[in-house]
Amino acid sequence: MPDLPEPTTPSIALFDRRPFFEKALQYGVRHGIIPAERLDGMRQEAPKGMVQIARYFGTEFLRPDLELAKTRIVNLISLYLEDSCDGDLNLAAQALRDNSLLSRSKGGSDMLKAMIAMPQNSHFGMQERPGFRDEHVPLLAKWSLRSLADYRVEARRRAHTALLVDAATSMAGTLDLDADELTDAGVDAEAVIRTALLARLGKRSTMPDWPTFDKWVSALRKKYAQAAAIDAVAIAVTLPKDLPTQFVEVVESVRQSLLVDLPKILDPAMPIRRLFTQTPAFVGRYYWNEDALAEVEHFERQNSAAWDKATGGHLDDSSLLTLFLRIAAASSHTTLLTKTTAASLIRKIQKSGLDRESPRQFIGLHAPAALQDGYILLWNEFAEEAEPLLRSDMRYATQDALALLRRECNVAD
Repeated sequence: MPDLPEPTTPSIALFDRRPFFEKALQYGVRHGIIPAERLDGMRQEAPKGMVQIARYFGTEFLRPDLELAKTRIVNLISLYLEDSCDGDLNLAAQALRDNSLLSRSKGGSDMLKAMIAMPQNSHFGMQERPGFRDEHVPLLAKWSLRSLADYRVEARRRAHTALLVDAATSMAGTLDLDADELTDAGVDAEAVIRTALLARLGKRSTMPDWPTFDKWVSALRKKYAQAAAIDAVAIAVTLPKDLPTQFVEVVESVRQSLLVDLPKILDPAMPIRRLFTQTPAFVGRYYWNEDALAEVEHFERQNSAAWDKATGGHLDDSSLLTLFLRIAAASSHTTLLTKTTAASLIRKIQKSGLDRESPRQFIGLHAPAALQDGYILLWNEFAEEAEPLLRSDMRYATQDALALLRRECNVAD
């Protein structure tokens, strides 16, 4: 850290590249804000703070770590002072007079930890658990040496991302889709918001599967068939009236991107499926619930192809029961559950129940005819045993349900 000035120092030259802490300290001494006894206190606090920081990021027994700790404590104090005092040297000097160096250093560290704990990515499949954790320490070590300007740029970016995720979760809730389902689907927040805005345009109340989404777009094309109608539909794409104030700015930015997309969305010459699933600029830009059964029916795929796609060639009982259970819960069609997805599936079943008939219909439509009776019997026996436990809200029921799924289905650790 910078050498603390002696009480008798009459004046100190200022240099633009000095840390803000040093500028504030010298300013405070020169203007009589920081008295001699406070400087003596700082001389006692600074070495203790350096040792603590060296120990946190490495070891206090190596000189390079102590030297780096000196740089870090100066930078952390500078970050907090400059940010909290908005660059005002007079206020910063008063803060140094009235507070310990360790508290100012901790303030800078807390700023960085809060920023690091914010989401980096608006993709629901890439969200981390909230909060600052031990695995973030190397990232904190890097940011403890960065400038306030760098921090503010990254903090603004992450704050924007966090608002996008929260806004998408809020708007998905109005379409009967919760955060766990968004995570399970691995969808991007902006895609959810664009689709929710389209849903408002079409006065829809639930998140669509692909056939429904296709119908939405077809209906919009019919309604706004004239080229001049693009302006009319742009006016009709509005933000929800009950949208929380903190989400307005981020949702408006996504609405603007939807308006840019409208000419292509409403172009009758562009096949809808090709636009949304094969055009690079549109892939992943909008969201619909994955429902293999609905898509199979919609596009009249061959039964064997649909069965092979759903099972992935895994025909053991555990894989099939996993598939049937996910179908019954209106979830994506796969033969494997992660521990997180299994817990999410149980919560969904507790909330909405099981549609026992859906797996039977799927088997009847797509399974090899000679094996259908056996598959239906397998599902019926499992559902009879499992449904009461899966739907129970009694204490420890979720843990018991997880144990059941681990025993009967494919649940990866």
